Amino acid sequence: MTTRCGFVALVGAPNAGKSTLINRMTGTKLSIVSPKAQTTRFRVLGILMRQTTQILLVDTPGIFKPRRKLDRAMVAAAWTGSQDADISLLLIDAKAGIREESQAVIETLAKQKRRVWLVLNKTDLIGAQQLLPLTKAITDQLAVEHVFMLSARSGDGVDDLLDHLAAELPEGPYLYPEDDLTDLPDRLLAAELVREQIFMQTHEEIPYQATVETESFKERPDGSVRIDATIYVSRPGHKAILIGEGGRKIRSIGERARLDLGRLLERPCHLFLNVRERAGWDEEKARLRAIGLDDA
Repeated sequence: MTTRCGFVALVGAPNAGKSTLINRMTGTKLSIVSPKAQTTRFRVLGILMRQTTQILLVDTPGIFKPRRKLDRAMVAAAWTGSQDADISLLLIDAKAGIREESQAVIETLAKQKRRVWLVLNKTDLIGAQQLLPLTKAITDQLAVEHVFMLSARSGDGVDDLLDHLAAELPEGPYLYPEDDLTDLPDRLLAAELVREQIFMQTHEEIPYQATVETESFKERPDGSVRIDATIYVSRPGHKAILIGEGGRKIRSIGERARLDLGRLLERPCHLFLNVRERAGWDEEKARLRAIGLDDA
């Protein structure tokens, strides 16, 4: 039996739907999703079996113009994920079209001369007559091997993309056990699910000024796990908002993250959260390493 295995990077501007697509492809929540841009901060690997092919899906942070050390590390992680891949999927929000960030990604990919497939996402939100002009505007600038039109939200068109990937990735042995879903440590997954709830339950700049670190992850004799995590914020006002009146907000964040963790880890989870003010955490090398980013 011939087996195939290869890396597929999802690249694009913030909020193009990369995390939604990788979760749809793998059938589980590996990458956090929110309506806000720049939710993903580091490379997330999803491991998917399709026929006799192991598809290693790399969800990368959205590519944008960086300002902080954190931003630079996120963009570096995105381009590293693309450069290491056998195939790069350029994900474009079909409804938004070619924005400034998307244009920059197209121009960079054109210079790299790598295998690129174009994926127009959110096609359920626009008329079909708008898709061909958008495709031409992109392919006039960038040579792509295939074009796919799909909706990561509904799943329409995703199976066709997966079938093509399974057929065209290089022949070779599997790199991970067939039942693995990701290479992310459980500690990092726990921190990400807490951060997802911060995105979903707070507003404006707070999600971007917060980070989460898992301080301890301990197996208990009854098969459950105790997780202690710290949320770092930049300002005293952000700490007060996250805790909420009478601690209601932080309890809500913890409860929802705990339920998601239990489903993902398939065991009971006891989650304890602490909020600390730490101005300038997004410029600290140690903080960036703790959330899975290299210095940049």
